[in-house]
Amino acid sequence: MKKRFLSLGAAAAATALLLSACTPNNGGGDASADGGGNGDAELKVMWNQSFYSSNINSSTANAVANSNIKYFTDDAFSYYDHDLKVQPNTSFGKVEKVSDSPMKVKFTIADTAKWSDGTPYSAADLVLAWGAQSTNFNTKDAAKVADDSGNVKKQSGENVVFNSADPGIALIKKFPEISDDGKSVTFEYSKPFADWEITLSQQDSGLPAHIVAKKALGLDDATKANDAVLKAFKDDDKASLTKLANVWNTGFDFTKLPSDPDLLVGTGPFKMTEFQEGQFLTLERRDDYAGERKPDFKKITFRFNEDPTAAVQALQNGEVDMINPQATADILKSVKAIDGVNVLNADGATYEHVDLVFANGGPFDPKTYGGDKEKAKKVRKAFLQTIPREKIVNDIIKPLKEDAQVRDSFIQVPGSPTYDQMVKDGGWDAAYGKVDVDGAKKLLSEAGVSKPKVRLIYAKGNARREQEFQLIKESAEQAGFQVVDGADAQWSEHLPDTSRYDASLFGWQSENTGVSAADANFRSTGQNNYGKYNNPEVDKLFDQLQGELDPAKQADISGKIEKHLVDDGFGTTIFQFPEVIGVKNTIEGVNSTSVAPTLFWNYFDWKVQ
Repeated sequence: MKKRFLSLGAAAAATALLLSACTPNNGGGDASADGGGNGDAELKVMWNQSFYSSNINSSTANAVANSNIKYFTDDAFSYYDHDLKVQPNTSFGKVEKVSDSPMKVKFTIADTAKWSDGTPYSAADLVLAWGAQSTNFNTKDAAKVADDSGNVKKQSGENVVFNSADPGIALIKKFPEISDDGKSVTFEYSKPFADWEITLSQQDSGLPAHIVAKKALGLDDATKANDAVLKAFKDDDKASLTKLANVWNTGFDFTKLPSDPDLLVGTGPFKMTEFQEGQFLTLERRDDYAGERKPDFKKITFRFNEDPTAAVQALQNGEVDMINPQATADILKSVKAIDGVNVLNADGATYEHVDLVFANGGPFDPKTYGGDKEKAKKVRKAFLQTIPREKIVNDIIKPLKEDAQVRDSFIQVPGSPTYDQMVKDGGWDAAYGKVDVDGAKKLLSEAGVSKPKVRLIYAKGNARREQEFQLIKESAEQAGFQVVDGADAQWSEHLPDTSRYDASLFGWQSENTGVSAADANFRSTGQNNYGKYNNPEVDKLFDQLQGELDPAKQADISGKIEKHLVDDGFGTTIFQFPEVIGVKNTIEGVNSTSVAPTLFWNYFDWKVQ
């Protein structure tokens, strides 16, 4: 599978967006007290990063800040429940495997699946989602035509570049079988694929094909627009696909309420009605929504502020009903002290990690040493051996969660059935079990490298990350490294531009539990592989993993991938994020799950007093 969401680029700290005096039009005070009962309640949530795109399947908008909002405004064929079981959303449609050899998966669209402008959800929408994310229609590598922020420059002629990459969807090579009424689409995989059940079916319904075609091809009639999308992909019409790709890539990016209502068309029970840049965003329930995810409240407003203390204060003052701030012991204590608030405290979906950059002319790039891969590897391993993972956990995380442990796997979350195998197969204890400053000095000496400079990027203004940076800097400099503070308020937007940094500190939040979920992070062409790590053996192993249906064999292949990542000095994991969720006791049914969209997964079951 393609995605792990950037949590706070993934959930705990992201672009700093400070809340000014500007407040939502529905005002302050108790957000639900004046709601008039269940159906008319207005909820307010404080979140740490503002929305910036409706296309969460693009490489640049693959972020929690966007996916949370889309989960309210879009339906999907299925979703994860609290126990991480896939639950069907039959009012949108169903997904079933109809053939094993070759593997064929059929999507049947329900009559109640409609876009908010009245256009039925159709085969064209699924075909656009497949074609855009598969890279099978691209004529150029998106990374080679992207700007420093990862946005693909507008193409012309027959240069097709959809800015996305999903290795699983790429296994669908043939144009699908489509029923005469456009209500069913059957995709054929070129080989068996383990995660077929959740591919193209979860999180959102993609972009509306008829709107994309309207913007790209000038077709106002929805039926003709959908037909044009189907024809473009079926005929591999490069001229039309180029135009569709240009709109798909950036045409749905916005940071305030757009004047064009077409950009707000969705399939879910909510529609965006207000959006003040960097301040707040309001979603209002649609009266014409016919699906099963009907909420027990009329509006939900997201207020944006990265400061966890501000979130606690807003909850205490009755300005918001729900918060999920970056967790610290002090924040947990403060939330517990608020009357009338229920507190959820458990491991979340996000894990902290450090990734290194392999191809930017920096200290970890073989080109810096005349192409000497072993020398660059020794420098990478030396730096990683100095990262004080256990001290970070003991000093920063255990005060919040006493049983917190260092995470020792790129592939699996602690507590999963195969986590211990990943730790063993990867050789984590021997490689990074303890800080080894002397060992790091020895590696640098063997490499003949003196005082290498490492620019470490992380979220500016994020207290926890600032503490982590200082601990890493102090330890690494004992071994002879020069660690440069790369704190950046727009760090998530700047991750594609590796000329800015040599190592990154942030979190990943998983969207699903698929065995190929890590593919995009570590494959040489992976959408989330910002550091340009490239190991052909790892690529081959991911190819095997995609088609392996036996759980034991899946674990063995994943263990081999772990071993390569550790041996190559890809980076290191540090800890699983402990979550603190504060919810007013007037809202019943809120409980978080360990994949996106975490606490929002069952908003349609919440009961509001």
